[in-house]
Amino acid sequence: MIQSPLNYTGGKYKLLPQLLPLFPKDTDVFVDLFCGGCNVGINVAARRVVYNDSNSRLCRLYRTFRELGKEKVLDGIYGIIEEYGLSLVSRYGYGYYGCDSGRGLASYNREGFLRLRADYNRGQGEEAFRDVMLYVLIVYSFNNQIRFNREGEYNLPVGKRDFNRRMEQKLIRFIDRLREQDCSFSCLDFRDFDVSGLTSRDFVYADPPYLITCATYNEQGGWNETAERELLAFLDGLTSRGVPFALSNVLRSKGRENGILLGWLAENADRYRCLPLDYSYANSNYQTKDRVSASEEVLIVNYGGQVGYGGQKGPDL
Repeated sequence: MIQSPLNYTGGKYKLLPQLLPLFPKDTDVFVDLFCGGCNVGINVAARRVVYNDSNSRLCRLYRTFRELGKEKVLDGIYGIIEEYGLSLVSRYGYGYYGCDSGRGLASYNREGFLRLRADYNRGQGEEAFRDVMLYVLIVYSFNNQIRFNREGEYNLPVGKRDFNRRMEQKLIRFIDRLREQDCSFSCLDFRDFDVSGLTSRDFVYADPPYLITCATYNEQGGWNETAERELLAFLDGLTSRGVPFALSNVLRSKGRENGILLGWLAENADRYRCLPLDYSYANSNYQTKDRVSASEEVLIVNYGGQVGYGGQKGPDL
């Protein structure tokens, strides 16, 4: 399994052993409609993969990774680390920076990180260089998260860690797989994604922001009841066209339930299957006391019969 180099909220890496066997086999075009960290699309067996996300910065970053290749990307990363005076414990150790693993590296990296963040937000440098700047910002930011304010500026504070060997290896493997795949990137709201060319041999995977959970992608009105209903209508449209889909979502979480989704499932009980998944997210918010809460995570599909990644029967709509 290839793991995303981004610590993207809601990433499905840990769920892949459960998800992949439930997908149709022998897929021509796999559409990762809300690709996020790309954990799913990077691991599917399909002739072609289309990565889509409404976050244009993510799409550009992945394109840059693929176009530049690992050597140039790594040269850019290490050049930025040196230019902004950021730490590199894997090379020099904590003592070199007057820090230790317990307290972390925030005190040492804060000044350089803020300069890097300011330069990135000012739009300094060529586009490909700015994409690599964004990756370095993510690596050196709090919890390696991704967040932009209403003005489109990256606004997370400095974190405790830096670019280590494990991150480097994840990045290398990810870029290698991207360059091996027949893939493309689109930056569209799902409502604008053109499905007219898709057939029953293609497959759409939708992993939208979850309406009843709290995450950075739900800030600033990023996902609401209107978007939820319009996505479900979009999926109904795929079914009408004979295109297989799978939807990741949660029915209930922390005492809340998704009434819109539950109602849609009840109305379409003869068309869709709701498959339970066994996973609890470890919440990255240190202020959350219930860090592993029981969420009713499911995969909803519009195909029946046996499905399988490993040679079983494909979808029957």
